[in-house]
Amino acid sequence: MTVPLGGVPLADHQAIYATLEQSGFTDVWSSEVAGTDAFTPLALAAAWQPQLRLGTAITPVFTRGPGLLAMSAAALAEAAPGRFALGIGASSPVLVRDWNAVRFDEPFRRTRDMLRFLRAALRGETVDEVYDTFTVRRFTLERPPTAPPPILLAALRPGMLRLAGAEADGVILNWLAADDVPRTLDELGERRAGFEVAARIFVCPTEDAAYARTLGRRLITSYLTVPAYAEFHRWLGRDRTLAPMWQAWAAGDRRAASAAVPDEVVDALVLHGSPERCRAQARRYAEAGVDVPILALLPTPEVTAGGVAALTTLIAQLGAEPAGASV
Repeated sequence: MTVPLGGVPLADHQAIYATLEQSGFTDVWSSEVAGTDAFTPLALAAAWQPQLRLGTAITPVFTRGPGLLAMSAAALAEAAPGRFALGIGASSPVLVRDWNAVRFDEPFRRTRDMLRFLRAALRGETVDEVYDTFTVRRFTLERPPTAPPPILLAALRPGMLRLAGAEADGVILNWLAADDVPRTLDELGERRAGFEVAARIFVCPTEDAAYARTLGRRLITSYLTVPAYAEFHRWLGRDRTLAPMWQAWAAGDRRAASAAVPDEVVDALVLHGSPERCRAQARRYAEAGVDVPILALLPTPEVTAGGVAALTTLIAQLGAEPAGASV
């Protein structure tokens, strides 16, 4: 499950983490946009629910210096030994440049360089290296983790996917349908043993299809108009299907852009329906090759009306499985 959950203060997440663990969820994965940072919700989970595995999906490679990112990762790996995975990625110009006042230059090379630096630093090595996009002089972690965390790379298109397959311990996918998974994984090439595939999956567990599709269209027009995601979906073959949305967005007509997203695209990218149906749809990602389906829970009318009690009930319904099965 993606954490933290909307509408619940961080201080009140102890009960949420307990419900997730009791309902059969194995992992909690954070994100980092404009809400919480990636590490604080996971540090709380490490203390409150030591059974859960933790992951960042993702920590941007531009918004922290190399040494600080290594220290943050090492601290969480020390707090949750063997249970933490570090997910990194390029993020976007809006988050990096507009919100954090950092230049968004050469995202592929910066991601590659940070991956290589972190690999060495988290092993406890002294790093004295001139990379293509930054230079690190004589950096050594004072508290290197006993078990360095695996490093997963967020990737969309072939170049970054091939980098993940060649040098990372796993890949993090986002904003794709279950049917898109095989083509994406084909680009990884030959993978090392233990390579892990994670994917964030947006889920709106309500049978109010009109509500779910309206929310889904709003999210799709917000995300898939970002150049990297637009190119990703062109590569996936949605160039004609989404062209009207991109054209309306470029013309400044946000309402027309949202209206131009077809139902079949919303239904493929934002899972909705009963909790049981959402769980079955998420399982299709696992069947397609995803090792860690990471649900991103969207607000529903039922939870909005019912508050935290309704939310914990929904989590239990999403995690419920027949005897002998696993989430």
